[in-house]
Amino acid sequence: MLLNLKNILVTGGAGFIGSNFIRLFLEKHRDVDLINLDKLTYAGNLESLRDVESDPHYHFYRGDITDAAFVRRLFNEWHFDAVINFAAESHVDRSILGPQVFIDTNVRGTMTLLEAAREFGLERFLQVSTDEVYGSLGPAGKFTETTHISPNSPYSASKASADLLVRGWEKTFNLPTMITRCSNNYGPYQFPEKFIPLMVINALQNKELPIYGDGLNVRDWIYVEDHCEAIDDVLYKGKIGEVYNIGGGNEVQNIHMAKLILNKLGKTESLLKYVKDRPGHDRRYAMDSTKIEVELGWKPRHSFEQGINETIKWYVENEKWWRRIISGEYQNYYKLQYEER
Repeated sequence: MLLNLKNILVTGGAGFIGSNFIRLFLEKHRDVDLINLDKLTYAGNLESLRDVESDPHYHFYRGDITDAAFVRRLFNEWHFDAVINFAAESHVDRSILGPQVFIDTNVRGTMTLLEAAREFGLERFLQVSTDEVYGSLGPAGKFTETTHISPNSPYSASKASADLLVRGWEKTFNLPTMITRCSNNYGPYQFPEKFIPLMVINALQNKELPIYGDGLNVRDWIYVEDHCEAIDDVLYKGKIGEVYNIGGGNEVQNIHMAKLILNKLGKTESLLKYVKDRPGHDRRYAMDSTKIEVELGWKPRHSFEQGINETIKWYVENEKWWRRIISGEYQNYYKLQYEER
């Protein structure tokens, strides 16, 4: 029997995965109000949610999850049944250049949400995490839910810290929490600093495609819609206190991915440019999703070929969206839609 959830707080809903989740969830659950709390940092883009902003079950608030007073007022107003925490600083390179904001948002922000959830007695607190908390794999094996946490960057360390806080609040205060850890996502509305959209957009503009190191780092890719469906399954059917790995089962070397994108766009490999590797660059990720598949019946619906074709097609057809991000114009949307009303 499904939970009777009426009001759900989605933090970071203007980001890549959060916006895709909101769109999917509103289509699937027509009797639930989704409240999107987003700070609208550089990667938060309300233009990604234009098609749902008039939905009567969708409500947007601009705010910071580290602002305890604001968070508490929002909880008091809506009496949430559940929280899904997507809000995070998420780019490894940025965490190397400036780790402080990652600690503030990913660690302090998560604690602020946990404390509000504890005070107001939620039915579910779902922490959306990452496979990067496990560290790096050798040439064989996969991460399971019992793999030792061993983060190798300020970003992954901040996410691992948040995961441990979530576990601590469940064990100490009996807060009904769950954690999902996913492999690399790709799909529409992803901010252009990430690997696949960066490769596609650079190729479309005949710019060089920067490849770290030797390009042989391996990532396990999952289409974002499949990830969002897994999160929905965990929210409604997952067991309290559990961790669920979510992977696409598509291990691809970075250099192979770049060459594949060039080939599909009819570009030459002369655009490839090897650059100095970044510090602490994990060699390989691969996720074992057996637990969520067996216990909750989830499986990815998109093959890698289908997903990458749809993704490239979306960026080709939505040049206006990514050009506005590159120019910074997308940040004016909030002001036009909300501040000037």
